[in-house]
Amino acid sequence: MKNNLSIVLLLGIALSTTSCATIFTGTRDKITFNSTPEGAKVIHNGEEKCVTPCTAPISRSLSKQFVTIEKEGFDAQKVKLDKSFNAVTLLNILFGGAIGVGIDAATGSLTKYSTKKYDIELEAKPQ
Repeated sequence: MKNNLSIVLLLGIALSTTSCATIFTGTRDKITFNSTPEGAKVIHNGEEKCVTPCTAPISRSLSKQFVTIEKEGFDAQKVKLDKSFNAVTLLNILFGGAIGVGIDAATGSLTKYSTKKYDIELEAKPQ
């Protein structure tokens, strides 16, 4: 009986301290970027992620997120990444995991990127 109580207690602690969205959906989303013309750099938080056409893992965040698409001879374009609520977070609420919700918030996993593909048209700089 004492053993069963310990198992139930440990299971309860484990469920209440998990961060469901972080564990089940990760902290990044793979997003595809295409540009016309091709060969543009995709920059997120000051770090070059890839060169178009490409798919890059972009870290989630609760704050607004932007990528900059730039290519020599063309005007750089700043693109806001679309986000939505990550429904997996509801598992934390259902199981009483306030700590888990906090972890999901800290890792940005309360949200996910809703648009997974961006097509950007770059304009040539005037000469």
